[in-house]
Amino acid sequence: MTAAWTPYRIRQLSEQLTERDRQILTSLEQYRLLSTRLIQRLHFPAVPLGDHSSISAATRGTTRVLGRLEQHGLITRLPRRIGGIKHGSSGIVWQLAATGERYLRAQRADGQRRRFVTPTTTFMEHTLEVAELAVSLIQKSRTGSIEVLSLQTEPACWREYTSPGGSPLAVKPDLAVVTADTEFETHSFVEVDRATEHGPAVLRKCRAYQQYFQSGTEQDRTGLFPLVVWVTPDERRADRLRRSIAEDPSLETALFHVTPKENALSVLAPDATPNPKGGTT
Repeated sequence: MTAAWTPYRIRQLSEQLTERDRQILTSLEQYRLLSTRLIQRLHFPAVPLGDHSSISAATRGTTRVLGRLEQHGLITRLPRRIGGIKHGSSGIVWQLAATGERYLRAQRADGQRRRFVTPTTTFMEHTLEVAELAVSLIQKSRTGSIEVLSLQTEPACWREYTSPGGSPLAVKPDLAVVTADTEFETHSFVEVDRATEHGPAVLRKCRAYQQYFQSGTEQDRTGLFPLVVWVTPDERRADRLRRSIAEDPSLETALFHVTPKENALSVLAPDATPNPKGGTT
């Protein structure tokens, strides 16, 4: 039988955690999975953007803290690493453990319980790619060149709407992002493509976004419709998706932008120059 999460037990655990510990738990809840390296980049930045003298020192500090949180039963490591043995501890993948999830829920008086399962390799790899993009945006914001005004992960970034026939529908981007430089805001729905879906599946998602656009729901809520940005592994895949979208007569191509991941930050967070495809009013 699981011990009750009494106010005393919550307070006792809170006294053992630092503010950074709680931020790490919150990040694992938000992104679902994070590698040691991603946690280091989020919470243990090295100079010139952080206090640690080097990446190696930051990684050692990250590993010590994660080991302590693991001993408390708050987080758990997955049996599979990323990047192979040469990446060592930085390739370990972490998720929130049941105890960590209960602790966070107790902190905000949330009664909804989450079920934990070991993710598949496909889910893990996609989730980490989405997290990698989000962390890169946050790191860019630390340089002061742009601001991240909003960064929603799943399921907070999902959008529900009603079809013309009255049926409940939803679009489910991987991220919803709003960034700003000194002059412009850029609003984006992000789909991280790993070249595992066939063209028809991508086009079905595009049609769903177009139907959401035509519903006017997002425009009524925010005053504009974000650009739907497909982030692909490479330029070859990007070109293939661009051609598929352009050749589909049912699609309004201005709603979509396809970019290889190496150029994703310049699309999602342009610096001091307007994004020519930065949103549809």
